[in-house]
Amino acid sequence: MTASITTGQKKIDWARSHMPVQQAISARFRSEKPFAGHRIGMSLHLEAKTASLAVSLAEGGASLYVIESNPLATQDDVAAALGTIGNITVNARRGVSEEEHKQHIESLLETDPTLIVEDGGEVIARIAERGSDRSPSLVGLSEETTTGVEQLASLQEEGKLEIPAIAVNSARMKYLLDNRYGTGQSTWDAIMRASNLLIAGKMVLIVGYGWCGKGLAIRARGLGARVVVCELDEIKAVEALMEGFAVAPLERALPMAEIIITATGRPGVIGAGEIPLLRDGVILANAGHFAFEIDRDALAAAGSGEKPMREGVDAYGLPGGRTAYLLGRGELVNLSVADGHPIEIMDISFGLQALSLEYLGSNHTALEAKVHPVPEDIERAVARIVLATLSPA
Repeated sequence: MTASITTGQKKIDWARSHMPVQQAISARFRSEKPFAGHRIGMSLHLEAKTASLAVSLAEGGASLYVIESNPLATQDDVAAALGTIGNITVNARRGVSEEEHKQHIESLLETDPTLIVEDGGEVIARIAERGSDRSPSLVGLSEETTTGVEQLASLQEEGKLEIPAIAVNSARMKYLLDNRYGTGQSTWDAIMRASNLLIAGKMVLIVGYGWCGKGLAIRARGLGARVVVCELDEIKAVEALMEGFAVAPLERALPMAEIIITATGRPGVIGAGEIPLLRDGVILANAGHFAFEIDRDALAAAGSGEKPMREGVDAYGLPGGRTAYLLGRGELVNLSVADGHPIEIMDISFGLQALSLEYLGSNHTALEAKVHPVPEDIERAVARIVLATLSPA
């Protein structure tokens, strides 16, 4: 355990040394203690960059309870190191079951947090289910990803959102950078690490052309791939076409694709109906938050089941002697088989999170119980730090 803590602390130190936004915010937080008296519940992908955010919030006076937001996204050595820091409790490990994850959400809510920062919307969904039994001290929540923002919007429409929430994912400094450049680089990093295969010359299918899909397509082209985009929104499909990518319906693109990446946030994108169209040797990867975009059960049921091939790669025998290779068991591939987004990208996103939580803590009594954008001055403050620290000019 000591060796694991040491390794995890080195990872945190390395990340933090390349996070100038966090460093600037932490310096002020240490002086002003804006989170004194606050209990912050954190449900994020638990790796080194996330740990740096937790440290910044703790330095601002908060006590934290940290759980995972995805079964395969926790780095156990980082979790162990983070748990040794004062005022931070960690209840997360890699490979938790769905039932354990639900229990961890309940344990987070039992701490009666005043603020929550999460990725995916599962915590706020559980709060809505509990109704009047929700955490009584909770005054605000900030959300990291597209799936979670959609959950918040749905709860607001149903009249079930009882606290102000900030849609950090909807900030320009988030979706223009994190969703595009972060997902683009980290997903291809994961695919290349897991497979050790050449990308140049391969036919790559990107399913979904939102901000994440745009980043995936750009980086695929940069690696020399032939790129096809499948997008149901006609306007986005035209945008992909104008960017120089081939655009095709899913049923026409699937038989051609050697690598398929889903980035839709929708279940069953590659399911029982699509599996017969897959070519032999296809690599399947999911860049969406939840593991339901590629139907693992349907893959297993379609043929001879699954067989581990190498770390993070499972082979599925399909009818006609075909084989499909699924990366990271269909979980968010950049974290299930790699280290997630580049450090500098998450520095920006977590800077937005830290300042949004500070804003909620200070202004919650004046905010309506609805989804709010990240305040413009927060976005611009983070942008100024980035320009001052990352631009060589």
